[in-house]
Order: sequence, then C-alpha cells, then structure tokens
Amino acid sequence: MSERWENARVGDVVASDFRTAAVFQRFGIDFCCGGRRSIANACRGAGVDQGAILAALESLRPEDALADDVASWPIGRLVAQILETHHAYIRESTPLISGYLEKLVSVHGARHPELARIENAFRQVSRDLGPHLMKEEHVLFPYITELVEWATSNDEQPRSSPFGSVGNPIRMMEREHEEVGKEMRLIRELTSDFTPPEDGCTTYRVCFSELLRFEQDLHRHVHLENNVLFPKVLALEEQVCRG
Repeated sequence: MSERWENARVGDVVASDFRTAAVFQRFGIDFCCGGRRSIANACRGAGVDQGAILAALESLRPEDALADDVASWPIGRLVAQILETHHAYIRESTPLISGYLEKLVSVHGARHPELARIENAFRQVSRDLGPHLMKEEHVLFPYITELVEWATSNDEQPRSSPFGSVGNPIRMMEREHEEVGKEMRLIRELTSDFTPPEDGCTTYRVCFSELLRFEQDLHRHVHLENNVLFPKVLALEEQVCRG
C-alpha cells in the first residue's frame, strides 16, 4: 500500500482525493506548484519523514472521501469552478486584506516592523494576480472553451490560436503561479504560520486568519489548474491535432 503512495505524484494524489491536501500542507509539502514530484522526491526535498506522511495518507478512510472527484470533472466544469469560485474570491478578498494590513502597519508597525514586509509582499501578490486573472479570462480560457467545442463538433479544424500550442500560455501561467507562491511562502514565514502576536488586536487576528484562508484558496486554485485542468487541456489538444 505504501509503495503505491510513495511512487505517486503529489498532484495526482490530491486530484484523486482533496483530503490529502491537508496532509501535505501539514508537512510543508507543496501540492500545487510542486505537484508533479513523486511523494518520495517531495519528502526528500522538504526534509520531512516520508513514513509519517505515508501513514497519514493511509489513515484516510475511502468512505470519508469528498463526493466530488475533481479529476473526473469535464474541462468546462473545471473552468467554471475556477472562474466562479477562485477568481471571484481573489477579487473580493485582496482589497479586504490590503485594508487590514494598511491599518496594522499604521497602528502596530513600530512594534512589529515585519508588518511592512508582509504588506509589501501581499501588495506584490495582488499586482501579480490582477493581470494573471485577466490573461486567463480573456485569452487562455476562451481558447480552451473553443477547443472543447471544436472537439465535440464536426468542424474540420479549430481556429488557429494566437500563441501556437496551448502549452505556451500554460507554461506562462505556471511560472506566474510559482512567483505568487514564493510571495505567499514569504508571508507565511513572516507571520510565523499566520500566528498573531500576544499583543495583537482583533484586526490582527482577523487579518492573519484571512491571509491563511487566502493561502488555502490559492493552493486549491493553483492545484486545479496545474494538476487537473492543464493536463486535460494538453491531452485534448494532442487528440485534436492527431485527429
């Protein structure tokens, strides 16, 4: 049983059962941007006990699995989920968190100079995600939708894309995911795993709680794209080209 987990890719494991994301998160294993690594390689890279992770994975009971298996979702449903849930959440949460951080720097910045670095890091996350979402919504996802429609139609050939293979914008999106992931890892480090200090006020606690929620949503978001949607789209393009 453990050999099955050990040789599996992290992203594939999470795609088949999202409960496993909590296990990888607990041990500091990146399941979104680093999802293509095997569990064995991921453990070595993170310097964590592989046996403990395998035991935690084995402890998940099949009957408790989530009803939705995202790996089986069609491409259209995945795109809709990303847009309606994750893109919408980013646009709703970033100004809220930015406002909290601005207030914390103003009130607590003298005693906690790390707050200015946290604010700067989150500002960069916001700057990076704005155009990233636009590229997905106005370039990549519309083409993916056309590719799916063509694959189910009788047309001889899909409209030529402005970027060659769909793998080109996908690689760009993955690089941008990695950059945002680096900023969020810095924020986690600066906040001591989103733990407010003893003298932290209510805004402090709420802000750090929202940052944790933002990170969790981002992990789910990037996982759905890198490890589920993008491989499906690349496989569909190959099928279409062969046809």
